[in-house]
Amino acid sequence: MPKFLAQASYTPEGLKGLARDTASGRRAMLARAFEKIGGKLEAFYYAFGADDVLAIAECPDNISAAAVSLTIAASGLVRIRLTALLSVEEVDQALKRGFEYKAPGMVAGARPATA
Repeated sequence: MPKFLAQASYTPEGLKGLARDTASGRRAMLARAFEKIGGKLEAFYYAFGADDVLAIAECPDNISAAAVSLTIAASGLVRIRLTALLSVEEVDQALKRGFEYKAPGMVAGARPATA
């Protein structure tokens, strides 16, 4: 099942809601949200810095992942970025599907000069 990284930050109003709901309450709510779309919350952490929350979840497909992300963003209390994660094996498969590509201004098959 595809995996996604969610990076989220609370608005000031969202932080007030977090204080009311508790950190564990928000984690449980997100776990239920992913379960409802047929997925699973694998990891959930609070963090210092630009992101307040980092989570990894499995979703059946991109549409299901987008549904969760859009629903959360629509609240207006959380800013969320969702990134599809690829396994090492998936990247190896992608590398095997290489094709000839002509970069802008380059001759087909030529490598750009390096500094």
